[in-house]
Amino acid sequence: MEKVNQTSSVSEFILLGLSSRPEDQVPLFILFLIIYVVTMTGNLLIILVICSDPQLQTPMYFFLSFLSFTDICFTTTIVPTMLANFLSEKTISYAGCLTQMYFIYALGNTDSFLLAVMAFDRYVAICDPFHYVTTMSHRRCVLLVSFSCSFTHLHSLLHTLLLNHLTFCDSNVIHHFLCDLSPLMKLSCSSTFVNEIVIMTEGPVVLVTPFLFITFSYIRILIAVLKIPSAAGKRKAFSTCGSHLSVVTLFYGSIFYVYLQPLSTYTVKDYIATIVYTVLSSMLNPFIYSLRNKDLKQGLRKLMGNRTFQ
Repeated sequence: MEKVNQTSSVSEFILLGLSSRPEDQVPLFILFLIIYVVTMTGNLLIILVICSDPQLQTPMYFFLSFLSFTDICFTTTIVPTMLANFLSEKTISYAGCLTQMYFIYALGNTDSFLLAVMAFDRYVAICDPFHYVTTMSHRRCVLLVSFSCSFTHLHSLLHTLLLNHLTFCDSNVIHHFLCDLSPLMKLSCSSTFVNEIVIMTEGPVVLVTPFLFITFSYIRILIAVLKIPSAAGKRKAFSTCGSHLSVVTLFYGSIFYVYLQPLSTYTVKDYIATIVYTVLSSMLNPFIYSLRNKDLKQGLRKLMGNRTFQ
């Protein structure tokens, strides 16, 4: 009974955010509002273009549309709370904090698994093109997306339930701009041994496995491309992978920096890397995929009804 009372004594948390200086709040609000609008617009356009153009009804663009949808949800989980905190009290309820953390981990890891699925799609297209249609059937594509979503939500649910069993006694100040697992565990006045064991065992598996799968896929792709006799054929094969590799580098480079380190070393200097994979990555993905993709440019031109994207 004492534990319940202690836990309920913290009904809300204070998110310190990116800056405590009052003069920084309005500029930061404007900056992240612009980022949010650009993210929503870019990803919605990607989805609309893919859904409206029959020539884009392929597995690669099917996965890309789900990646854009996940990025929209991921950013919406984080940025609106940030915007509200820039202009008002930097508080979030206990339930709201756990809910935000749940969706951050669920949607962030869904992004990771979708990137792995897209790498598999490129592997089949380049290394086994004659069986591409049967291997990447619509049913299999739906199953891959369904697995990516369901598995990552179970992973997030596990960490959220374990965190909910911790006791928060006095301090409710989170040295972050979002409800992340590590800063929350630092506030607990009860043992976090089980949480740390799960983070050190199950966590890296969920985080690293998709990355290893992507690496393996691209090693096989590289071997296959090097066997192509013509330089034009090699360029064409690499061009289909360039955008995906750029997104993978941006996403995993920042996320590994934040999470593949001991919990005790998690400090404020990780803010920039966290912003990259939570906010900037979702904003940049539509530009990365569309700038060098003729099919998307053509679809966008059809959607907009003009020739501005030639």
